[in-house]
Amino acid sequence: MSRGTSEILSATKLRSGYATGDVLQGISIDIHRGEMVGVLGRNGVGKTTLMRTLIGLLPARDGRIFFRGEDITRERADLRARRGIGYVPQGREIFPHMSVLDNLKMGALINAGRSKPDFDTVYSFFPFLKERRAQRGGTLSGGQQEMLAIARALVNSPDLVLLDEPSDGVQPSIVEEIGEIIVELNRQRGLTVLIVEQNIDLIQKLASRAYVFDKGRIVRTLEKGELNTEQLASFLAI
Repeated sequence: MSRGTSEILSATKLRSGYATGDVLQGISIDIHRGEMVGVLGRNGVGKTTLMRTLIGLLPARDGRIFFRGEDITRERADLRARRGIGYVPQGREIFPHMSVLDNLKMGALINAGRSKPDFDTVYSFFPFLKERRAQRGGTLSGGQQEMLAIARALVNSPDLVLLDEPSDGVQPSIVEEIGEIIVELNRQRGLTVLIVEQNIDLIQKLASRAYVFDKGRIVRTLEKGELNTEQLASFLAI
């Protein structure tokens, strides 16, 4: 089923979880083309579960997910990637014993047939990856590995990227650089971003609005003017 919409991604009454029960308790979100939207909340409230459900690594137990107007609720993760959804998991999950270039090629494999891998754009935003393309991924610093994970998602020229805690374990100067790169990708290429993040500075830099999670539910939507330090700190401490 499809529907006409300006939204690139939407989820309605979404439920998913693990053997112990539902984590997401019927949440609904809408992400419009070119937006950068945050997902906030303390640890364990369902933020990563949302990302894993949207990309298809966890099945939706109820509700529906639409991407560019098409119902993708029952599609596999690889098919969602081929449609143009990139995913950068928390903890990066690069291949540590493979070279930087081979890590990027692994990202390209999942999207085979959709478009030619765009290594030039990746290298233009992350030039050190070209310089170190023969280096093993596991020998990069934590921040560089995060950049490699982001670049691996970008090599397929996705329309939407799901970023799960890109600042986790990354030094502040690299977090700032990552933020600047994402802003430029959004400005130059219209990249749409949904980002789970605890770093207040990064959320303020990127997000035009943010969903606040608690116990698997959205308890508030913050607009740009509400993304001030005091407000964000209070919700991250829920």
